[in-house]
Amino acid sequence: MKKFWKNANGRLKFGLIMTAFFLILGFVVFYIPHTNPFPNNIRSKNLAPSLEHFFGTTSQGQDIFWLLIEAIHNSLMIGFIVALLGTVVGVFVGLVAGFVGGTLDRVLMVITDTFVVIPSLPVLILMTSLMKGSNSTVILMALVLAMFAWAWPSRQIRSMALTLKERDFIHTAKFSGEGTVQIVVTEILPFALTWSLSNFMNATLSAIGSESSLAVLGLSPANLVSLGNMIQWARNYNAIMAGRWNWILPPILATVLLFVGLFMLITGYNDYMSMKRGR
Repeated sequence: MKKFWKNANGRLKFGLIMTAFFLILGFVVFYIPHTNPFPNNIRSKNLAPSLEHFFGTTSQGQDIFWLLIEAIHNSLMIGFIVALLGTVVGVFVGLVAGFVGGTLDRVLMVITDTFVVIPSLPVLILMTSLMKGSNSTVILMALVLAMFAWAWPSRQIRSMALTLKERDFIHTAKFSGEGTVQIVVTEILPFALTWSLSNFMNATLSAIGSESSLAVLGLSPANLVSLGNMIQWARNYNAIMAGRWNWILPPILATVLLFVGLFMLITGYNDYMSMKRGR
């Protein structure tokens, strides 16, 4: 770790620190016992920041600090689930298509290209609009966003499989009697792990951005506490016009800092790996 930290560039260090900060908020502070912040009218309304309510309360009597912690948790969960599904499915489909080739490759690529060319925004707007009045969950929202998260990774990883399938060690594995899935998982997948990690981080950022954008447009499920929905709720109840900056600024600043941290982490990690390969 000392060697890694010494060789890491400034962007990677900053991204790691910012990401770790939000992970602590979303997955450590979140589990500190506290009252559910989402129900309305169980606390006094429009309270100023204090030791009891760090960011005060909303006009609906919600504790802003704990609402923000839950929003960070849910937004990160959505990002991680979408990134995990998109990366795993995309990498597996791309590797199998590129390695096997033939009819299977053509069928898988037709399906992949279909999801690539379909405009995702109208479909996501339709799906989230149908979910808006229901009791949606983080997992359901993540599954909707993951519908389009695997296609591009599949296309990109397929080209890697096409170059690796002609290597000598792959032919040796075939002659040794290893099956297709075994070769893909044990022989080819290790070469794609670095790329997969980079894609995972990028997909996390993209998923959080998509959910936040839909929420700010008023298209995210109303019962889902997320960073985007916190901003939307503050707008709906005129927090800006009322000068309630302790309500509107925390989710905006958290979203900006989370995006900056993830972006710096991705670009810093890519530069770090390029430097390692150049040695």
